[in-house]
Amino acid sequence: MEGFTYVDLFATKGIEYLLVIGFLLVLVPFWRFLRVPARTGIEAVRRAMASVAQWFSTPEGLYYHQGHSWVMPQGAELVKIGVDDFAQKLVGRSHKISLPKVGSRIEQGDVGWKLGIDSKTIDMLSPVTGDVVAVNKDIVKNPDLINQDPYGKGWLMMVKPHDQRATVKNLLTGKLATAWMEKTTDALRERMGGELGVVYQDGGLPISGIAKALSPDEWDKMASEFLRTQE
Repeated sequence: MEGFTYVDLFATKGIEYLLVIGFLLVLVPFWRFLRVPARTGIEAVRRAMASVAQWFSTPEGLYYHQGHSWVMPQGAELVKIGVDDFAQKLVGRSHKISLPKVGSRIEQGDVGWKLGIDSKTIDMLSPVTGDVVAVNKDIVKNPDLINQDPYGKGWLMMVKPHDQRATVKNLLTGKLATAWMEKTTDALRERMGGELGVVYQDGGLPISGIAKALSPDEWDKMASEFLRTQE
């Protein structure tokens, strides 16, 4: 028939379908590519949050002061004192430690010793009231022992409390110590916010010096807040 042009609709639609399929073949992998990092990032943060509570060890059999020191009874008259795992990870490596002299008296809740870190001095509270009968000379020569073995070779001093029973009543142990550390960990988690990445090593453990990683300019103030020496 003159003037009549035949158009193959199926052929035209076939081309359109091929274009759509080709577009989807490109779009779907691209969409997956965009989604994977986001999902991976969220999962990484969730894993990080869940593992924060496992960062800080709180061995049983010790008594803990809320200024983050520990007390280990040594018989009926003496106690051994040290820095807990939270404190050493919070402040990081010390280049100097200033301990009280043998024969001096320390008071529970007052400054008991000082840690020298970079150009800062970090005060820590004494967990007991008593007389210092011995200090760990190895820790004075090698402060890194605090970070390497806070509950063992990193002990600080031996003290003869004026009233050992009364002293330990003001300290935390067992389930109370665990609950306190969990509460402290929650407070640290809130301070971290979205900055979890800056406190992680490649192996998934927190770096030494969490406070400095989170607050480079005023890390000593953050440390004082958690160590309860903030004025």
